[in-house]
Amino acid sequence: MTTDSDKGLHRDAVRDGRNETEAERADRRWTELLQELRVAQTGMQILFGFLLAVVFQPRFKELNDVDQTIFVVTVAFGAAAVGALVGPVSLHRLVSGKGLKPQTVVLASRMTLTSLVLQFCTIVMVFLLILRVALHDTLAFWLATGIGLWIATWWFAIPLWARHRARGISPH
Repeated sequence: MTTDSDKGLHRDAVRDGRNETEAERADRRWTELLQELRVAQTGMQILFGFLLAVVFQPRFKELNDVDQTIFVVTVAFGAAAVGALVGPVSLHRLVSGKGLKPQTVVLASRMTLTSLVLQFCTIVMVFLLILRVALHDTLAFWLATGIGLWIATWWFAIPLWARHRARGISPH
């Protein structure tokens, strides 16, 4: 007799060409997510460490009010990104062994995507602040906007385009 969960497994297996149980799929997706988190975490640790050190530099006091506000907003984005990036670890630790792996993977994936958006904002704001200090003119805004669009293209637009194209493609 075929259960509803068996039908769901069959649909998933047909969709991506894999023949795995829900638990195997969750384990695989969790392992893939951990690899992604390792990449994102390394970059964010370096960037956030840089941000935390900036305020203790003598030149920080020379920044005008606008640049200090940009710095504070940037640090807030960075802290929020780190929080969302570490969120999957805390989630996993608190629900581990409770039979919630598939739900954990979905929620952790959402946390990771949230962190990527916040990392994007942090990177663009850091770039804006650095260029404002270096250039002292409106060119900084336009260059930061250009870099923001460049990163958004690679991080979000192309993956979303690929995802949209894949909806109509059969794996067989």
